[in-house]
Amino acid sequence: MRVHLIAPSREENPGTHSRTSIAPPLNLAVLASISPPEVEISLTDENVEPIDCGQAADLVGITATTQTATRAYQVADAFRARGVKVALGGLHPSTLPEEAVQHADAVVVGEAEGVWPHLLSDLRDGRLQRIYRGNGRPQLAGLPIPRRDLFHRKRYLLSDSLYTSRGCPFGCAFCSVTSFFGGTYRWRPVDEVLREISELDGRPLIFFVDDNIAGHKEYARELFLALAARKVGWIGQASTTIARDQGLLALAAASGCRGLFLGIESLSPASLGSVGKRQNVVEEYEEAIRRIHAHNIAIVGSFIFGLDDDTEDVFDLTVRFAQRTRLEAAEFNILMPYPGTPLMARLEREGRILTRDWSQYREDRAVFAPRLMSVRRLEEGRAWAWREFYSLGSIWKRVGLSAPMGLMVWTMNLEHRSDPLSRAVFDRLASWASPFFQDMLEKRPADDQRPSRNS
Repeated sequence: MRVHLIAPSREENPGTHSRTSIAPPLNLAVLASISPPEVEISLTDENVEPIDCGQAADLVGITATTQTATRAYQVADAFRARGVKVALGGLHPSTLPEEAVQHADAVVVGEAEGVWPHLLSDLRDGRLQRIYRGNGRPQLAGLPIPRRDLFHRKRYLLSDSLYTSRGCPFGCAFCSVTSFFGGTYRWRPVDEVLREISELDGRPLIFFVDDNIAGHKEYARELFLALAARKVGWIGQASTTIARDQGLLALAAASGCRGLFLGIESLSPASLGSVGKRQNVVEEYEEAIRRIHAHNIAIVGSFIFGLDDDTEDVFDLTVRFAQRTRLEAAEFNILMPYPGTPLMARLEREGRILTRDWSQYREDRAVFAPRLMSVRRLEEGRAWAWREFYSLGSIWKRVGLSAPMGLMVWTMNLEHRSDPLSRAVFDRLASWASPFFQDMLEKRPADDQRPSRNS
């Protein structure tokens, strides 16, 4: 049996973008690892290579978020037109299975471990079902190692990604993680995480894809202590609350943490409260960033525009804050009401959803009516924020030559610029920045020997 797995492009016009990406689609590598050994697996990530819709396969499995749903349906329809069976899964099909099944022979709802082997067995026996739902949440112990051999590793800046947990302890109204994982927060045995790391080539720079790697403090301490003995470098995602526990933060740094993606979201307490992100305290932001930087950990800050209390000055205030605190990188996105979230339900009740055309559900577009500004102003303000923050002058003032992971941080900043020269430089740097940084990890000084970020 031949199964071809596909991650559709995140770009609006596939084929017009660069052929380098930040990280590979780990979920598909996990899916490949739980397939029976007699199944022949191939994989295409359209973010780094084109899809061959004429490829021979008994089944095509496509993962989709809301952002990629329209493209996923196009690809699925192309294969089905040739008589190839198609299975859809991921965040969006799990939320809207009856919609997704119009473009597929089968839809996997939720986590695939409990149903994927059963689906393949049904396919072999000619009795494929329309929708497959798992019975409960899969245990995270004893899972096989993801099939990373299916990736074109040199096409990713962070080629070694893995997860230690699924879900998040918080329930922000705009986040689809809570609904997809059923409000659960589960983690893998630390010894199995270490075993997976030992199978990676050399001493890698690891990207932990957990939605909140420090969501359970005791587990995080156990994990960080174990990682410290392995002398690896890693990047992950966490809440700003990690800075409140200075012992845990120091342990994260000692374990090899070199960068954190932080959901800062807004500088307005009222806006944060309106979307249930009460774990963030605006008055603590600058001190939290200072503490993280003091450990030579780079920060990618995530900000949302279009919250109900946002006025037209939010763009300038947010960018100046991100520049003043010298965030190594940042994302500025328009509030997105993903299907299945409390935010979508509320905006629908209020009659503020403008479209359900999923191709429009992109971080640079407003698909709802903002309260205190026009759709046009929201979209223009967001575009200005990206241009201003990622201007060459801004990058130099924030990053200079002394930032943690300087080469990689410059590479990531160039990735966010839209001009052809920056994109070309990013493609070239991305192919060797990660190996270069891994070499630097071998030579990194002890924490007390590093120059202070604030000196």
